[in-house]
Amino acid sequence: MVIRNPSTLPAWIAWPVGLLARLLYRVRVMGLRNLPIAGGAVVISNHLSYVDVVVLQLACPRPLRFLAFRGPGTGAFVSWVYHRAGVIEVSKDHPLQWFRRSVAALRRGELLCVFPEGEISRTGQLMALRSGFELVARSAGVPVVPVAIDGLWGSVFSFSSNTYLWKSPRLMPTPVCVVFGAPIPAARAGVATARQALMDLWAVAFEERPMLRRHLGREAVRALARSPGRVAVVDRTSGRRPVTSAQLVAAAAVLSRRLRRTVPEARVGIVLPPGAGAIIANLAVVCAGKVPVNMNFTAGRAAAAASLEAAGIRTVLSAVAMREKLPDFPWPGATLDLRAEIEACGGRRAMAPWLLAAWLLPNQWVADLLGLPTVGDRAEAALLFTSGSVGNPRGVVLSHRNLLANCAQISSMSILPREMTILGCLPIFHSFGFTVTLWYPILRGCGLVTTPSPLETRAMLDCIREEKVTVLIGAPAFIRPILRRARPGELRSLDLVVCGAEKLPEDLRAGFLEAFHIEILQGYGLTETSPVSNVNQPHPPVTTATADEQRGHKAGTVGRLLPGISARIVHPETGEEVGEGESGVLLLRGPNIFSHYLGGTERGKSLNNPGWFATWDLARIDAEGFVTVEGRLARFSKMGGEMVPHGTIEQKIAECFGAEAAEVQAVVVVGIEDDLKGEALVVVTTLDVTPYQVRERLTAAGLPNLWIPRRVVRVEAIPLLGTGKLDLGACRRLAVGARGEA
Repeated sequence: MVIRNPSTLPAWIAWPVGLLARLLYRVRVMGLRNLPIAGGAVVISNHLSYVDVVVLQLACPRPLRFLAFRGPGTGAFVSWVYHRAGVIEVSKDHPLQWFRRSVAALRRGELLCVFPEGEISRTGQLMALRSGFELVARSAGVPVVPVAIDGLWGSVFSFSSNTYLWKSPRLMPTPVCVVFGAPIPAARAGVATARQALMDLWAVAFEERPMLRRHLGREAVRALARSPGRVAVVDRTSGRRPVTSAQLVAAAAVLSRRLRRTVPEARVGIVLPPGAGAIIANLAVVCAGKVPVNMNFTAGRAAAAASLEAAGIRTVLSAVAMREKLPDFPWPGATLDLRAEIEACGGRRAMAPWLLAAWLLPNQWVADLLGLPTVGDRAEAALLFTSGSVGNPRGVVLSHRNLLANCAQISSMSILPREMTILGCLPIFHSFGFTVTLWYPILRGCGLVTTPSPLETRAMLDCIREEKVTVLIGAPAFIRPILRRARPGELRSLDLVVCGAEKLPEDLRAGFLEAFHIEILQGYGLTETSPVSNVNQPHPPVTTATADEQRGHKAGTVGRLLPGISARIVHPETGEEVGEGESGVLLLRGPNIFSHYLGGTERGKSLNNPGWFATWDLARIDAEGFVTVEGRLARFSKMGGEMVPHGTIEQKIAECFGAEAAEVQAVVVVGIEDDLKGEALVVVTTLDVTPYQVRERLTAAGLPNLWIPRRVVRVEAIPLLGTGKLDLGACRRLAVGARGEA
């Protein structure tokens, strides 16, 4: 679509700049009907690069007059460009002049474009918005038109990779999407409303990325074939085994052809620990045109059997060692040994042509030889069963679009660049293990070192030290033993530790920072979000003396939303949106959000918000966009009209009895039905405490009487899931079934 681009720049500047921009960018415009045909309006946009102004003017059929800050470091050339372009300059020397000029321009019927973040984002996320735009709009009596730009982060003119300009330019024209939103009346154009509009539009723009329509298997094979000699994974399941990208392609190619011939079902089960075998199995299943289902072998026989039946799985890929280790797993008749299946195809002899192809042919041709389609889009690419802490596991259907989107969202952050080496210790049936430590390293080209279990702390520490691992990802239950057992110097190579699955305890964060000078960065996600939706990241460097400091992380939060994801916080009963900073149920929307559960069931009640996924976690979002997750709604008890948080009571009990730094969680509070109060609080604990002691110390600590549990159930160990999360279903059964002390 070619758009005429009137501009406030002189024609001899505007036309060459416009021509160059058209060569570098393929701009798609949506929502132009929302732009007023005539009359003044304040246009606000996210700010990801230095060429945002050019792209916005390319997309807008009306001239835009830009508002820009002029600081002490503004050079003569920039000042000349500002003057020739008719830019309204914001200067500390003349604090009111910009305001008068802006209002005058709007009253003349012009469009005034403002970047309310104040400067280019150095994190790739939407920063805090400044309120000047709303004051100008109200004074001039004009609406505010929100606009989102997607596609420019990662270009040489953005701050991706923590630098401007000094990075490899993109060889092909960059697809960029610009989405104009509905005008917001000046009276309602507050910062919170504007932020929500920009996030919603960004989610729409991100959905238009062409790469989201691609096929996961094809993209993985292409990524591996680009660097055939690179060591893609160092498998430390038994000894040390480096495996190159070409070897992964060859093994997956041979196995995928055999699966196409011998397995009639659409889904194939996989029961393997993290390692080269699990990567080959998943890649081969996807390349065979089938759906991998990594089974949770820690969930128990009944749950595993129900999952196999629900998914229609008759064939499972595994290993002899796994069958010996898991005698109670409901192995189907067609349980195949991974190594034996590859040998049955000819082994190394059959792999040799594919090794040559990976080394000699263009990566597109390798994918073509495997018969991989170019489009996957919304078709099912994987099935994961939730390890939900409450209720029975449900099958979450993830599409090619979901997984490619989440990998692209993670890649757009500076948190996991290509130079990193990730420790892959999370089980593959865990959503973070499946996406972040399996598909992401393949697609991004990161180094990956695998250990068979996150419970083998000494093996993990040896791996970090010997393989120079730079990124550790895990749950608090897996990271705390590292804090206790790591010897001086063993974590010297680590640059980053990311924590998820459960809330990061403050003592663990502070202890890790003190002992190893590493800030644990907390993230958040669900199987239904493919899985990452939020993450803290390191603070970006300050580029100039006049640039504002931008925060990448904030203690106690799970970070900002990843690009392309939008959120709302709504009242848990009415579904109405709550105010900024207030607590409610977190709703999410974006290309990484799954569409339905296994069996075609809807993805959950949307609390009167169609199109949004209700996480059923209570959360709040501050003005900077940082999200604080307060816990599952199921982890609150409504008593006397008040929402009582189980997590807060657990933390206080642990503090009162000196168990807050225990290697494993020692206290869980659950709510059970009560005839008198409707719900009663029960403490399930490994501590030798009585209800009287709990009541006495919590009262002394200042907790309300309503929050103090009256029953204590002693157990040998707190039930945990294989992912490191609390098994709240088992805890509740213990609370109900045990008599306990009162």
